[in-house]
Amino acid sequence: MTNETLTAVPGIRVGQVTDAVGATGCTVVLCPPGTVGGVDQRGGAPGTRETDLLRPMHNVQTVNAIVLSGGSAFGLAAADGVMRYLEQKGDGYQTRSGFIVPIVASAIVFDLAIGERGIRPDSAMGYAAAQVAAEAPVVQGSVGAGTGCQIGAMRGAAYATKGGIGSAAVDLGDGLIVAALCVVNAVGDIVDDDGTIIAGLRGDDGQFIGMLNTLRQLPRPIETTTVPPSGENTVIGVVATNARLSKEHVNKVAQMAQNGIGRAVRPAHTMYDGDTLFALATGQIPADVNLIGAFAAEVTAQAIRNGVRAATSLAGVRAWNERS
Repeated sequence: MTNETLTAVPGIRVGQVTDAVGATGCTVVLCPPGTVGGVDQRGGAPGTRETDLLRPMHNVQTVNAIVLSGGSAFGLAAADGVMRYLEQKGDGYQTRSGFIVPIVASAIVFDLAIGERGIRPDSAMGYAAAQVAAEAPVVQGSVGAGTGCQIGAMRGAAYATKGGIGSAAVDLGDGLIVAALCVVNAVGDIVDDDGTIIAGLRGDDGQFIGMLNTLRQLPRPIETTTVPPSGENTVIGVVATNARLSKEHVNKVAQMAQNGIGRAVRPAHTMYDGDTLFALATGQIPADVNLIGAFAAEVTAQAIRNGVRAATSLAGVRAWNERS
């Protein structure tokens, strides 16, 4: 595989727009016709759009695009631009009365704490990202929706680590691909396969202070001086495959992929996180849902780690390999 990112799945296109001044941006995933979508939302502070229709027992089966955006709830406006772009292309759900309604689901991360105030992803940014969407390998790091991401930011930017957007893919043979793209803005530490912390809350010396110390920042009943983290932390992303799966199975893949967040982020799925994963199946190759879901978790964990390693320092937030 020469392309080890989300666009390794044939037909998937990704476009990104970055605003370094505002330390924000958006990332758009455009789907080929007939792509079945699903979602699994675990964090206690989500910001999402059009997730209900992706769940089983709802009429719409396919999805046209997924938008991942900065800007907190303001960033959900980026999906409006993607809908406008797709409508102009004639892509969307065909209603019985003859209208085209693009199916565009979205999730956001909170990045308002750094960068110039008032600059947020909007409809124009979403449209621009859709325009540049391509099948080229996804650019990773402090770009797109990952531009303003921080990890372990409960004590502010000076003690946080720069997050970003990361991607990973695996070829299971016979052309069957499973891939992930994640925006890493977690409250918890990011850990490698062996448990080594590669990003998180820092001490005064710039070193990562570790999960136990991060957990000690959480409020306890007998501690009235502890300042609890706010709901400003999230890992959001997309897992995709060219497997042929039902809507129920695509939702199962999204659920199983959340295990990848649990492997790479500690703690994960807290009330301060908005952890949300979308799943896409483009339908070219028959495959077992258990196989796809298991590898979806693997590539999700790797995408999270890749996003941290590709991130660069921005707006006073230091990258993982910058300790002082």
